[in-house]
Amino acid sequence: MWAMKPEQPILTHQKFPSGIMLEYEKGGELKTKSIDLLELSPSTDVNTLVGEIQKVEPLITASRTKQVRLLVQRLQEKLRQHCDHNFYLFKVLRAHILPLTNVALNKAGSCFITGSYDRTCKVWDTASGEELHTLEGHRNVVYAIAFNNPYGDKIATGSFDKTCKLWSAETGKCYHTFRGHTAEIVCLSFNPQSTVVATGSMDTTAKLWDIQSGEEVVTLTGHLAEIISLSFDTSGDRIITGSFDHTVVVWDASTGRKVHTLIGHCAEISSALFSWDCSLILTGSMDKTCMLWDATSGKCVATLTGHDDEILDSCFDYTGKLIATASADGTARVYNATTRKCITKLEGHEGEISKISFNPQGNRLLTGSSDKTARIWDVQTGQCLQVLEGHTDEIFSCAFNYKGNIVITARTIPAGYGVDQRALLWSRADGVSDQDLEPPENKRAHFLCLLISCNLSMEQPALHFTDMTMKANGPSSFPDII
Repeated sequence: MWAMKPEQPILTHQKFPSGIMLEYEKGGELKTKSIDLLELSPSTDVNTLVGEIQKVEPLITASRTKQVRLLVQRLQEKLRQHCDHNFYLFKVLRAHILPLTNVALNKAGSCFITGSYDRTCKVWDTASGEELHTLEGHRNVVYAIAFNNPYGDKIATGSFDKTCKLWSAETGKCYHTFRGHTAEIVCLSFNPQSTVVATGSMDTTAKLWDIQSGEEVVTLTGHLAEIISLSFDTSGDRIITGSFDHTVVVWDASTGRKVHTLIGHCAEISSALFSWDCSLILTGSMDKTCMLWDATSGKCVATLTGHDDEILDSCFDYTGKLIATASADGTARVYNATTRKCITKLEGHEGEISKISFNPQGNRLLTGSSDKTARIWDVQTGQCLQVLEGHTDEIFSCAFNYKGNIVITARTIPAGYGVDQRALLWSRADGVSDQDLEPPENKRAHFLCLLISCNLSMEQPALHFTDMTMKANGPSSFPDII
């Protein structure tokens, strides 16, 4: 970065969703502003687009035209990158002795965290599989975990011990312990500015905490049952909470004032989130439906139907144009967010689908299922492009990294299978590993599997850590076992 002048912006680009970030100084205060380019495509005329940006954004002066044009061209190059490559097994990690609860990647994909019933959270280096830190201090299950993305320098952990802790991702030091809930914490989220962390609890409340001071900012009260989902909008001004009382509430994040109560579902809420531009709210429920709400008025604008069983997860793509739903009926569906019509149905899993997510480019979907597989799907056709198999228990967590070239999946493995421990290794399930990783006696061994793309053009530094040569019949060696 170069030296800033008042009102003179520093320009950077964000790849997914496409956009430009402005950082500038005004009145001695550093401010940021984003310009979303959700309609950007490889065929967009760059000069025309830059001209339109300059008409509506006074910070983009004539002296910045060349730089803005270069940023847009770089974004177009990213959009042109093909994403039809396969993934191969890269690491199998012996993560915790007791079951895992959640996994999360930082934005860069350079490290990830795992929560566990063993009361700890572990920080891992993605490339080497090395355990960087064990975050100890909770007195019960560490259930909810998160990085403060996009920064990635802090980690929050929520526990059944009713507390949330804030940690340094670099050193593992505990900055604060947030106390105040009277029951288990089951969900949490940082605001986009990384100044506040929100926690949702079985005590029917959510609390917002100041990251710097460690003090409680506000308590959100009004639900009649457990809060199991919460999410900030991209500005950080509003937060939504989903509850087992069948409702979702929109709150003012600064005052704790209830803005809207979204009433319409007739069973427990499973997910609730804003679209990227904050115009819509998507809610999933055990009543087999998803509902789409106008975020400004709080009115329901559509009910997405078609599933035969509970909705377990739902999400927008990065542009907010598409919606994906995952169900206990073993199928996933993709809907057009504008027309509210189902455009494709993903069939192939033999058990309930507990997790679903778009890749950053928006053309692939990742699903994790109780049938012990994860699958990669083509968003437009619904075709299953790859089955990530080898797990021997249900996959409860899976995600893409920010570039879309790393997939992380996690599951628990019961002990007591005897001497033959094939159930513990992905590569062993393919008959290529001679590793013996028998779990400790009378305990459970819980493994995390990490996959990376075999597309060598994606600048993935982790590739050189394994001797993985792709052949017609699969990799020439088994993955590293840590």
